[in-house]
Amino acid sequence: MTRSVWVKADDEVGGWEQRKRRITAGIEAGVDWVLVDEHDVPRVRELGDVDVAAFRSDADVVDEAEADATEATADAYIVGKDGEGDGTVSMPDDLAGSADLTTLRRRDDRAQGIYTRILDERYEAFAEEAATDADYTIVVGEDWTIIPLENLIARVGDRTHLVAGVTSAEEAQTAFETLETGADGVLVDSDSPDEIRGAVDARDAAAREQLDLQYAEVTAVERTGMADRVCIDSGSLMDHDEGMLVGSMSRGLFFVHAETAESPYVASRPFRVNAGAVHAYVRTADGGTKYLAGLRSGDEVQVLDTDGHTREAIVGRVKIEKRPMFRIEAEVETDDGVDRVETLLQNAETIKIATREGRTAVTDLESGDEVLIHYEDVARHFGETVEESIIEK
Repeated sequence: MTRSVWVKADDEVGGWEQRKRRITAGIEAGVDWVLVDEHDVPRVRELGDVDVAAFRSDADVVDEAEADATEATADAYIVGKDGEGDGTVSMPDDLAGSADLTTLRRRDDRAQGIYTRILDERYEAFAEEAATDADYTIVVGEDWTIIPLENLIARVGDRTHLVAGVTSAEEAQTAFETLETGADGVLVDSDSPDEIRGAVDARDAAAREQLDLQYAEVTAVERTGMADRVCIDSGSLMDHDEGMLVGSMSRGLFFVHAETAESPYVASRPFRVNAGAVHAYVRTADGGTKYLAGLRSGDEVQVLDTDGHTREAIVGRVKIEKRPMFRIEAEVETDDGVDRVETLLQNAETIKIATREGRTAVTDLESGDEVLIHYEDVARHFGETVEESIIEK
């Protein structure tokens, strides 16, 4: 599921300067969509790169020439404001007579989404009916928080991109977690840049993978001579308990810490992971793998902490140099018995891996130590899991 954050910036929130502040705060925070009135679309385009949704009022009587002239300016058009969706126009007893739904169902791409306030059960039914045809179904609660959203999540499934109206980062987090599945998106109605950024953080947290990590027992630590070693310099700062997953075998990747620790000889470089030899795999943000030698500036890799919480980071630079290496071999308990995994890491005190005893320099690693790994009993082809037998040794 692709999560999204929208910012509401139509004329209901105030004059253009106030709307502009919201839009700018949203773009700077990394929101996906801005929802504005149709006349503001060109202004939003001048402010930055963001998808723009526009309210279309008088749904079923839009002038054809006007529609043709403005069709290309917004990425999506939304009906429901100043109509049945927000209660301005009375909801018909028979939804077949709804102007908003009629516009949504037209084949001329006049509208791609619906906006509705959940005033009572009729509006909940209206949103459910709209979800059949709407790419985006935006629902804003009035005197409710969870129950109608739970109902809609359960009923509409993946028929639409369900967006819940919120006013704070806390509400955004709740919307993304409701019924475990959560809403697909949130529409933030707040002037606070902190609340908008918090909603973006909630989006990112909801989309992140949680990995199961386990310990493997070291069976060999050997000097192997020189190899081409790769440092991954990311565009993000990493915390003391964060690093990346790397290894010679895709099924068993070792947790290698970022260089966050100070030493008497080298300054900390918390953006860097000294990841091993060019042949090794690194886990990417989409759950796949790439060879270290294949990484380029702009690629995304996965950063994680020792509890398995993940996030993505952009590669800023890949630095390859010849360095003396260690071969580290470990055995892991699996459902089918014991499996062997290994990797090559530079012979240097600054390279630290996660062990049961905490951060440990590879130069201090010994047989019998337990190292943290991520193990998947799968084969991979060009980084993608495949159903076939592959032997790595």
